[in-house]
Amino acid sequence: MAQLSSDSLTFTVRRHAPELIVPAKPTPRELKPLSDIDDQESLRFQIPIIHFYRGDPKMENKNPASVIREALAKVLVFYYPFAGRLKEGPARKLMVDCNGQGVLFIEAEADVTLKQFGDALQPPFPFMEELLYDVPGSSDVLASPLLLIQVTRLLCGGFIFAIRLNHTMSDAQGLVQFLTALGEMAHGKPTPTTMPVWQRELLFAREPPRVTCTHHEYEQEDADTKFTITPQENDQMTQRSFFFGSAEVSALRRLLPLHLKGCSKFEVLTASIWRCRTIALEPGPEDKMRMMCIVNARKKFNPALPLGYYGNAFSYPAAISTARDLCNKPLSYALELVMKAKAEVTEEYMRSVADLMVLKGRPHFTNIAQSYIVSDVTKAGFSEVDFGWGKPTFAGPTKGGMGDLPHVVSFYVSFVNSMGDSGVVVPICLPSVAMEKFSKELNNMFTRDITTDQVLQEYKLISLSKL
Repeated sequence: MAQLSSDSLTFTVRRHAPELIVPAKPTPRELKPLSDIDDQESLRFQIPIIHFYRGDPKMENKNPASVIREALAKVLVFYYPFAGRLKEGPARKLMVDCNGQGVLFIEAEADVTLKQFGDALQPPFPFMEELLYDVPGSSDVLASPLLLIQVTRLLCGGFIFAIRLNHTMSDAQGLVQFLTALGEMAHGKPTPTTMPVWQRELLFAREPPRVTCTHHEYEQEDADTKFTITPQENDQMTQRSFFFGSAEVSALRRLLPLHLKGCSKFEVLTASIWRCRTIALEPGPEDKMRMMCIVNARKKFNPALPLGYYGNAFSYPAAISTARDLCNKPLSYALELVMKAKAEVTEEYMRSVADLMVLKGRPHFTNIAQSYIVSDVTKAGFSEVDFGWGKPTFAGPTKGGMGDLPHVVSFYVSFVNSMGDSGVVVPICLPSVAMEKFSKELNNMFTRDITTDQVLQEYKLISLSKL
């Protein structure tokens, strides 16, 4: 039984027994090493994605679970590593045992219509455990299925497609490439339009490995750092989603000097969230705060990574600042740090990351309380995946977070609100008290009346009680 966010509506999901879907034809039996970008500690977790689809009168005699199940067996012939299992070799090196054991698939029905979800059709989804059942023993990184899929039919003829991916296998673009191929198989195509390319050796560490760039994202803080999000606070975490439409983005741009008004939507949102989150958490004035931006590096290489490459091909360079400067200086200060960090990602930067993984034992990114990651998936293509019922009404990650760390990551997801306005929805997870401060500070930024001449002075009047 699941309850929908603010509504009193409840619904029941009836699941069929989980089954393993294997490739429709024999596939190679081999060991395929992951790249040294793939198998870093930070990516050793399962990431859930959800798609909601309306009913289509032309498809009323077709069961979406049956269509997708059949297409899945066919697409796994081309993406056969997904049907394997991960193993760990010397120096914690991950590799796929391509044994054809298959991916987990669940067919289900729910006694609810798509319309009844109403405003609950945005992350975070409180009912995800019903729509993507965590099959016992399936969520380990090693020796477990690399994909888990649940297709839940709704009373209205629509359905919900939910998938859980072992993140070491693919990034957002790689997963969308797989899902697009799955949709093509569901439409009856014999082969994917874009053929998958493994070639993980393209992102192996160099021989000998050598770290040539500065990587603030992997620096470990001193042992005397006091700032943390304690387990007690973690038990009282609040998750909320914030909508940024054209009006909200314009309000934030008004706070910028003229020479920065041409920045991207992602950059101004990221700078604003970084600043508001820091104010809300009230760290010590000299604590170093990091905002790490996911940067797709496929085209940073010369030549670019081949079309069809579906491994992880991104980095998350860190903008870094003391809490004092971040909270007391203009928004332009945070923005310029974000823009500078993004610009650091080059082919050499990616090579340096791969080498660092080998030399440092595949470390996790730095202190989780002081670090925050944002990932823009609005252009990844999740909203284009079509299994025969048209495009989804919502598609993307189910929440912020990274594994068991819900407060570490926020995804920027395309969204149309109840007024019909298109924009970006950003799920945020913070301790309950901090969430109220975050919301208040963000609203202050939206409503602040400011002129261009005041931009460089506005934050001098703002200070934290602890700074």
